[in-house]
Amino acid sequence: MFWIRLASSAVIVIVMAASLKLGGVVLNILLCLVSVEGLREMLKAVGVHKRENRALEAVAFLGTVAVYVVLAAQSCMEYLTDDVTAVYGVLIFTVILLLAVYVVRFPFYHASEIIPVVFAFVYVPVMLSFISLTSAIPGIGHKAVWLIFVSAWGSDTCAYCVGLLTGKTIGNHQAFPKLSPHKSIEGCVGGIVGAALLGALFGILLFGEEYAAGVAFVCGIGSVISQCGDLAASAIKRDFDIKDYGKLIPGHGGILDRFDSVIFTAPCVYFLMYLLPGFTL
Repeated sequence: MFWIRLASSAVIVIVMAASLKLGGVVLNILLCLVSVEGLREMLKAVGVHKRENRALEAVAFLGTVAVYVVLAAQSCMEYLTDDVTAVYGVLIFTVILLLAVYVVRFPFYHASEIIPVVFAFVYVPVMLSFISLTSAIPGIGHKAVWLIFVSAWGSDTCAYCVGLLTGKTIGNHQAFPKLSPHKSIEGCVGGIVGAALLGALFGILLFGEEYAAGVAFVCGIGSVISQCGDLAASAIKRDFDIKDYGKLIPGHGGILDRFDSVIFTAPCVYFLMYLLPGFTL
């Protein structure tokens, strides 16, 4: 199982790295595919994935494709490529369309079915779209987008290694015993510190020595957010009594099992790069 998981991780990293390098339409196509599958997994997890709810699912999938069509079009035209307004616009019109279906078919659908669809749409495609938005930040996007994955997957790796090391030496203290018994305080702290150190290294390599502290700060905060994302995804699985979101990725589960931390980290890095002085004009 370890080698299967490792091989799957390597393939994911290679595919993701290649798409980040190419950017533009290629990146948006990949993110669209990831978002569609992730949305399907979430709708199935929360119980919306039923024959009678196909109209609601269709609207959510249509909105997902629309998000990335708009972003891909912007990247091609080099017009407002860093503008998040387009994504918010698609979000609003998708919610309006969902409510229109709700009204037209009333009382066939109930509010308890509409709300999970809105949540799933925001949680997966809208939040993942910030990977594309980050890559399109003028001047620095092609560098800043890597920090999303340093904050998320780098943090996961550091947390795992520190937790394993301390478990064999000084012992571990459970951070969230009811939600995630295997997560330790030592591992969580190690993930934050490790992500910050990786961020400092990437800051020096990508932006220059004067930006090392700023990038370390971004990745440290990103690590905290990514761990929240990982725990939130675990909490949803526990609420709905499922082990994994899917079986698409051998050794990992579904798309959401692998991208749960990235979903949270992407918007975090995007806004931090704008808020911190010196990174953008």
